[in-house]
Amino acid sequence: MVSNTIRDYGDRALLLECPSTDEVLALAATLRAARLPGVLDVVPTARTVLVTLDDPSDQAPTRHRLTQLRIDPGRVEHHPSGEADVTIDVTYDGPDLGDVARHTDMTTAEVIEAHTRTPWRVGFGGFAPGFAYLVGGDSRLTVPRRSDPRTAVPAGSVGLAGDFSGIYPRPSPGGWQLIGRTDAVLWDTGRPQPALLLPGMWVRFRAITRGRS
Repeated sequence: MVSNTIRDYGDRALLLECPSTDEVLALAATLRAARLPGVLDVVPTARTVLVTLDDPSDQAPTRHRLTQLRIDPGRVEHHPSGEADVTIDVTYDGPDLGDVARHTDMTTAEVIEAHTRTPWRVGFGGFAPGFAYLVGGDSRLTVPRRSDPRTAVPAGSVGLAGDFSGIYPRPSPGGWQLIGRTDAVLWDTGRPQPALLLPGMWVRFRAITRGRS
């Protein structure tokens, strides 16, 4: 049964609190599969799941249904059982790669190996269309955000912040530690599904070499 704290979020939504991103993903997947009546959308974040509703009258019955819902423990995955859903090619020449190496007491080659060896999982989206917060990577890569955020970060920049990794889908300000760059298109409204990375997907990074244009 769902034992998470459930809070009213206005009169057309419920907010479920979770102890970890893994449980967020398991709960969100279970809710989508359940197709509860009156539920419009299920939105995962780092530690919560927002359930939006069609009408205020759906709030009380949905809260009751949530308390009766069983979460499939198989949905709490820590490693992909097969191939990753998406492979991202990265040139590891980011301006903060050396700083990350010094902070983690690794060489730059070891940082790259750590970033590419362990699969990452899309936890949730935010910040900008197509931006995905990736979780579950090598714990040695946990680094703080930059103390002096950049006013402009190029699209395709691959970064680290806290225990997350992510890719900037478009030019924007940002304070993540930039370790590389990719040509992958994170957001394209011409695709049936505009976002390349969706919550629950497994992602692998692959190091490539290319000249800087």
